[in-house]
Amino acid sequence: MLSNKIELTIIISYYKAIDNLKLILKALNAQSVNGFEVIISEDDNNNSTEQFIGANRDCYNFPIIHLNQETDNGFRKNSMLNKSITKSNSDKLVFIDGDCIPHKHFAKEYIKNIDDKHFFIGRSLMLSEKASNELLENESLEVLSLSKLSSLGSTNLKDGIYFPYFPLIFKLRGIIGRNWGVAKKNLIAINGFDEDYILAGVGEDTDVEWRLKGLGLKGKSVKNKAIIYHIYHPRNYSESDVQKNIRLLEQKQLAGNIRCLNGLNS
Repeated sequence: MLSNKIELTIIISYYKAIDNLKLILKALNAQSVNGFEVIISEDDNNNSTEQFIGANRDCYNFPIIHLNQETDNGFRKNSMLNKSITKSNSDKLVFIDGDCIPHKHFAKEYIKNIDDKHFFIGRSLMLSEKASNELLENESLEVLSLSKLSSLGSTNLKDGIYFPYFPLIFKLRGIIGRNWGVAKKNLIAINGFDEDYILAGVGEDTDVEWRLKGLGLKGKSVKNKAIIYHIYHPRNYSESDVQKNIRLLEQKQLAGNIRCLNGLNS
């Protein structure tokens, strides 16, 4: 399917993993549709990222916008996501993390599914450490075939089966920041992401979910449609930080402001 119109913006939350980023862009270059743009939302200030994009931008069949912190102020993911919303050129937004490789029909499914009344939740096939290492070493998307992943010890392979034909019945889980989409106007209505969250976890998914629900939106699953493959890595945030964010979330919910005070326009 060929299109010159930007129908979708894929926002990649990125931090110091250039090998991952190369694979993500390679997978996006192999999408079954075009008509999307990519924003690399870098929660850092790293010259090597800018150099890589500058040297390789013309290799990709989609426009790339690169945003980063002016100085490295620590975890400011939500601030960078808000900047990305502002710079986006489409009415439909998708958010993935910098350790997530999109399936070839990923963009197609979000373009087809996103509407004004829902937020859309995808899921991940979690790669084994062995599969992740082979993927990074070989830089080949062929590693992501289900048979290959099975031989390399990845489990829950059913999460990687592409099945677009009719809705499957799932227990709907909440937004996970690494794979979800929404109409841009609805994020603008809640003033985007709350920049009071300066620790990892909760702020980039659970907080925005309760505010979208407060706006009247309902969640809808695109599991087995908009698939990503999650590269293995050790857990990189602390439970104490998550608990601090949960307490902050509870305060926010008690105040009841679905339009956050420190967001897109603060």
